Amino acid sequence: MNRFLITPVPGAHKKDKIVSKKTFTSTVLLFACFNLTAYLSGCNKQPTTDQLQKWQQEAIARNQEMVATHQQNPQSNSEWQLKIEGKNSTGQQIQLSLSKLQTLANTSIQTQEPHNTTTPEAIVSFRGVPVSTLLDEFGVDTDVKEVTFVSYDGYRATVSIEDLRQYPILIALERNGKEIARSEGGPLYLVFPYSDFPQLQSKYRERFWAFYLTNIVLGTEPIQLQVGKRFLDETFLQQLPQVTIEEAVGYRIGWPVSKTKLQGVLVRDVLAAAGLQIPKNGAVIIQGKSPVYSDAANPIRIEASELNSCDILLATHWGEDAQPIPAKMGGPLTLALASDCHIQSDNNFWVTFVEKLEVTP
Repeated sequence: MNRFLITPVPGAHKKDKIVSKKTFTSTVLLFACFNLTAYLSGCNKQPTTDQLQKWQQEAIARNQEMVATHQQNPQSNSEWQLKIEGKNSTGQQIQLSLSKLQTLANTSIQTQEPHNTTTPEAIVSFRGVPVSTLLDEFGVDTDVKEVTFVSYDGYRATVSIEDLRQYPILIALERNGKEIARSEGGPLYLVFPYSDFPQLQSKYRERFWAFYLTNIVLGTEPIQLQVGKRFLDETFLQQLPQVTIEEAVGYRIGWPVSKTKLQGVLVRDVLAAAGLQIPKNGAVIIQGKSPVYSDAANPIRIEASELNSCDILLATHWGEDAQPIPAKMGGPLTLALASDCHIQSDNNFWVTFVEKLEVTP
C-alpha cells in the first residue's frame, strides 16, 4: 500500500512514507487551502514556489527520519497507551492500553481509504472502537463542542462532538484483519466511514485520518504548566509581563499562512517567576503533550544563552483580538519564537500543547 505525506512541516504531521515529487505540489496546495488558513471558508493565500520547495525537502527528510524511527523503535504495540484528557466526567487523565481498547473494539466498517494511492477505489475493512463508545464510557462535559486527536508526531485533527456521536468514526486497531504496524500508521488510526457516509468526506478530508494516535483532548484544557516542581495556571501567567510577537507560525495546521500575532509570556520570565535560574552553560527542556515533544533521546533543548538573547514565547493568545488558543490549534499553551532568534532548528521549536519546563545543566 502506497501512502504519502500531505503536510510538509517537521513536527506538525509526518505520514510514514516519502511524498513523491509528482504529487507534492498539488497536495500541498490542497492542504494549504483547506488547513492552513485558520478554517477560513476560502483559500485566499497559497504558498510560494520557494515555500513549496523548502517544505518538500523538509518533508522528505523528516519522513525518512520517521520511517527509520518507527522501524527501529523497540517499543512494542502492547506498551502503547491512549490518553483521554480534558473535560471528562472524572476530571482526570484516563489511560487506556491496547488490551483495554481491544475489549471495546466491537465495530467494523468497510470504506475507501484516501491514503491508498495504489488502489484508491478499494474497500478496506477496519475494526476498532467508535469514538462515541469512549465518550459514553468515560463521559464528557456538556460544554464540549469538539474533540482533538493528537498523534505521536505532534499532528492533530479536530472533529465536532456532534459528528462523533452521529457517525461511526473509528479508532482502528486492525486493517483487513491484521494489526496496523507502526510503520503503517498504527497501532491506532483515526478512520472515517466515507463509503457509507459520503457527506463526511467533504467535511473531514483525508488529512483528518490521523496516524498513530496517542491522545484525545475533550474541548480545550485549562493551562497547567509544570515548571520544576511547581504547577502554574493561567492566573499566574497573566501576572507576568505580556509580550506580543508577529510571525508566520511554525505550527501551520489550522493556522493562517500569513504572519499572525501571538501573545504570551517569555520563557525566561516564567522561569524567574517560578524561582528557577538556568546555569550559565545550562538549558531548559520544553515538553509537549505529543511523545515526539517529550523524547528524552531528542529533547527540545534551548540553551541559556539563547533564552537570554531572543524572545522565546509561551503563547496563550493569538490574532488581532487576542483569542485564547484552542486545542484545535495546539493550545492552550504553545511555544513560539521571534524570527530574529537564530537557534538550532526553527520549526522544531514551535511546540504545541506545552506542558512542562525543566532546567538542566
